This record gives sequence, C-alpha cells and structure tokens, in this order.
Amino acid sequence: MFTTVAQLRSFVHAQRLSGKRIGLVPTMGALHDGHLSLVKLANEQCDVTVVSIFVNPTQFGPNEDFFRYPRTLENDLRLLETVGSPAVFVPDAKEMYPANFGTSVHVDGVTEPFEGAIRPGHFDGVATVVLKLFLVSQADVAFFGQKDYQQLCVIKKMVADLNFPIEIVVGKTIRESDGLAMSSRNRYLSEMERRRAVVLSQSLAEAENMIATENVRSAETIRQMIQDRILSMGGMTIDYIAVVDPVTLQELTTIETAAVILLAVRLGSTRLIDNVAIPL
Repeated sequence: MFTTVAQLRSFVHAQRLSGKRIGLVPTMGALHDGHLSLVKLANEQCDVTVVSIFVNPTQFGPNEDFFRYPRTLENDLRLLETVGSPAVFVPDAKEMYPANFGTSVHVDGVTEPFEGAIRPGHFDGVATVVLKLFLVSQADVAFFGQKDYQQLCVIKKMVADLNFPIEIVVGKTIRESDGLAMSSRNRYLSEMERRRAVVLSQSLAEAENMIATENVRSAETIRQMIQDRILSMGGMTIDYIAVVDPVTLQELTTIETAAVILLAVRLGSTRLIDNVAIPL
C-alpha cells in the first residue's frame, strides 16, 4: 500500500521501465462487487493494476455527506486481495491537496445539467482529482463504471480536450440480485427504503422494453412512465429523469438514435442515481 505520491511514482516508474502496461481504477473506497469488477477488467487488460482509495473532499458540497461517507479501508484491502490487486494508493487530503493548492479543472458543457446543476462545483472536484490520479499513476488505461454516467462523460471530454494519453474503459453497471445498482451509499438505506429502491431499475427496464418492443419513441412518454412508477412507491423525491444524447447529454424529444436514460432520486436521507443505455 502506498500513501504518498512519491512512493507510487517510484513504483510505477519501475514498472514502466520494464515495459509493463499500467491500469488505474479510481475509487472512494467502501468497495463492492461493482468496484471489484473494474479491478478484474484492469487485471485482464493490464500488467499492473493501481487502485486508488481517496474520499475526495473537493467533490462534496457543504451540505453533502463527506463526513458521513463510509470509510472501510481494512475491509477494502481484504476485498482487493481476493482479486489480486498489486498496488493500492491511499493518500490523505494533505497529500492530494498540499498547502496553497490553487488549481482546478473545469469541463464545459457536459458538467452543467443534472448532477452539475444540483451539485455546483461537484464535477470540478471530480475532474481535478481524476487528472491528478492520471498524472500520479502514469496509467495507460483507466477503468470507470457506467453507473456514474455523467461523470464518465466529463472524464472522456477532459481526456479528449486535453489530448491526455490515456485510454478510458467502461465497465457495465453491476447490480444486486433484485436489480438495484450497486453503490457505496446503498448501505444508508433502511430495510423499507431498500425494498422501495428497486423501482429505479425496474422502471428503467420497463422503459427499455417500451422502446425495443413497443416502438415507443417519445422521450416524454418514457419520462412520464418512469416518474409515475417511482412516485407510486411513496417516500421518494425525484431530482431528474432525462432522456439524453449519450455524448453531449442534450435532452432528446424523440428517440431516433442511441440514447441514455438518466435518473436521480432521494429516498430518505440517501440519494441514488441510475441509468440505462438505449442502443438504437
């Protein structure tokens, strides 16, 4: 386990000198099977996998759950041993943001709607820490899950805009047996909330079916169906439901080509996001 930038750089430098291909899996810890699936992907495609565990303070707003966010390092390290991760980077905030740190990365366009509108500054924090991790790890490939779809679009645009020499590989959303997308925040849910939460994946699956087998093309029809299903469960507040272009995240009125359906809801004190890609 490495805790400083200098330690990780020294390790990675030696690996690169011997011609090794480096993969990076950035995480905030509280690992689950979704994270482990990305580590397995990295192990398959790279010679050396680096997993970062860092709860990044700059991507949390003043009223968000930074101090509450689960920190389970001992268990995380045990889980990583089961998938053979050879390098774990666990810096603290002072290591990532030393005194007088004054630089941030802002990506226009895809950061503005949805999560960006609800969580101002969130994606600046994400882009900044991810770029730092790219630089520190000197990775050839970085692995991200589809569940955080808007974040994925932000990172892809940052890499393209800056001509950054790294490949982005996307892992599919890993779900519980009942369909709920795996998330570190699922542990916040009460037993009743957990039962209600499955409506997110169920409504997305119904939307996918309506588009594929019933030839529904109206984005508003799809959005209204999902809204009705979620609200019928009770106890939920909808932040957004949107049918969007998979690259620009511009909202669509008619589904004529590939699209992504994004949603975010609040269930008790927990905020959940999910999505489904429509490959027309």
